[in-house]
Amino acid sequence: MPLTAMTDKKNEIHDDEFRVIGKPGVTTAPESGKWNLVWIILAIVAAIGILLVVFWPKTKAESQETAVSATQFDLEPLGVTNDRTFTERIDTLVGTVQLAVYLPHNATPVLTADVPSGSDIILAARAADVRADNGKINEAFVCEGRALAFGMSKKGYCAILGGEVTIGVAADSPLFEEAVESGGYFFRQYPLVDNGTLVENEPKNKTMRRAICSRAGQIFIAVSETDESFHDFAQALVEFGVENAIYLTGGHASGGWWVGPDGTSRPFDPKARTGIYENETYILWK
Repeated sequence: MPLTAMTDKKNEIHDDEFRVIGKPGVTTAPESGKWNLVWIILAIVAAIGILLVVFWPKTKAESQETAVSATQFDLEPLGVTNDRTFTERIDTLVGTVQLAVYLPHNATPVLTADVPSGSDIILAARAADVRADNGKINEAFVCEGRALAFGMSKKGYCAILGGEVTIGVAADSPLFEEAVESGGYFFRQYPLVDNGTLVENEPKNKTMRRAICSRAGQIFIAVSETDESFHDFAQALVEFGVENAIYLTGGHASGGWWVGPDGTSRPFDPKARTGIYENETYILWK
């Protein structure tokens, strides 16, 4: 039989036969085995992805959200109670705003229309604004029963009667007359928080912000450690649990200082200047 015919005969496959292609002695894995291996690899990759999502460290935004939630529900009074006279500083992050809270202990609040001095002062901050055109106090201001200025365009107010501080928002407050009659103190400023609700204000610039606040029965001064708008600063105060707050003359050039438990006096801003205007008003504790 010719070689060609033999070869063709050898390559014939009958209906009841099948042939494995490959080298002799080498077994080829079924095609389905390859796909099983692929699915196993994909399953391992998916499992690793799930573990990374669950256990990956929180992002900055997530950490800030957690911090905000903590302050929203933690409304315990700040600070400690003892017989010493000093200012306690408490630093806290609310959202993206870094706040420094200054809480005076065992001291009496008053207002003054002069740059204050004296070793008995443990906390002092600029209070009412001063007009740039004539240097006079802007808005209603009462010091020891003397009405030094009038005006009600700014709805926020702070009254000090019998050593007690009241912060609120009203176009016309009877506490002005009561301060005059009782030898108390009163001034007006931009409102920031009214009964736990943010109050919007017209100025849109950013700078270091300060406010006098009431929270959980305590009065303190809050200062932003970064430049903030009125809105962002007030929003941080709301999230911190502040019930009422009004603005204090702020900015990096505005004077003010506090005395810590070690007796050392420290300015809010080392670059701040005092005595720039003839009528600089301060709220202070001594």
